[in-house]
Amino acid sequence: MGALDGRIAIITGAGRGIGASIGRMFAAQGAKLVLNDLGAGPDGTGGDAGPVRDIAKEINDLGGQAVADTGDIAETATGRRLVDLAVENYGGLDIVVNVAGILRDKMIFNLPEEDWDAVIRVHLRGHYSTIKPAAAYWRGQRNPDGHYRVINFTSDSALQGSPGQPNYAAAKMGIIGLTASLANGLARYGVTANAIAPGAATRLTATVPDDKKLGDDSRLAEVMSPDNIGPIVTYIAGTESDWLSGRTLGAAGYEVRLWNTPEVVETVASDGPWDLQDLADKVAKSFRPKADGLPPSLFMAQIPK
Repeated sequence: MGALDGRIAIITGAGRGIGASIGRMFAAQGAKLVLNDLGAGPDGTGGDAGPVRDIAKEINDLGGQAVADTGDIAETATGRRLVDLAVENYGGLDIVVNVAGILRDKMIFNLPEEDWDAVIRVHLRGHYSTIKPAAAYWRGQRNPDGHYRVINFTSDSALQGSPGQPNYAAAKMGIIGLTASLANGLARYGVTANAIAPGAATRLTATVPDDKKLGDDSRLAEVMSPDNIGPIVTYIAGTESDWLSGRTLGAAGYEVRLWNTPEVVETVASDGPWDLQDLADKVAKSFRPKADGLPPSLFMAQIPK
């Protein structure tokens, strides 16, 4: 018995890296799969139908069930088609895993608008593309105990504020907000939503400049394998994880982390319209001790004082 026996899943970005690893693990655990990947380069240009078709063939050759789609996930017609493929081939849909993404890294003062638009399009419209038709399908099932799953992919680049990835960080933080909205809005229809911030060696991380890389140690390559992201995604995709809905998790190497949900840590108030000096005094007195006591982000910690 596999953890996902009989479960039906869509996985985007499934031709390589994390998406391919998740596809293999889902198949090994009994899931039936619709795999999507345009096969574009890390920057979103070009296309190659081979990788996702090869993954689907590999799974089918091993006795699993997978169909491949090579459409552009940021086109809403592609998302609708993936849901239709799941229903037509397997009779339903239980899980949507949105992995597909691209990078076009530049500091904000050097970032062309086309690079902003391209990254936002693939990440946010790419998620919308699958989630809207899947949510409509699940709403129509009228099964509050369906254990349906939306599993989105965010990034530490958003959570920590990567300085050279303003477009990517914005898109990935948007995915966290989207995930929270889905968890709140779709719970009555038996749907949960989670976001995963992965750390793994993939084609996208290979674009990081050499002086920013952690090295090429073979042990590090093993620990940072995309295969290590699959287990937590597989757990969430099962039927026992409803309690975790709405939360963001991190997964890197052999660690899985639970990120906190933003909360108010301090409040100041006035009896009427603010006097600017009164506001400045209260903010400095009440907020600064709290702010100084919070851990700095990974990237903010690198800024000279």
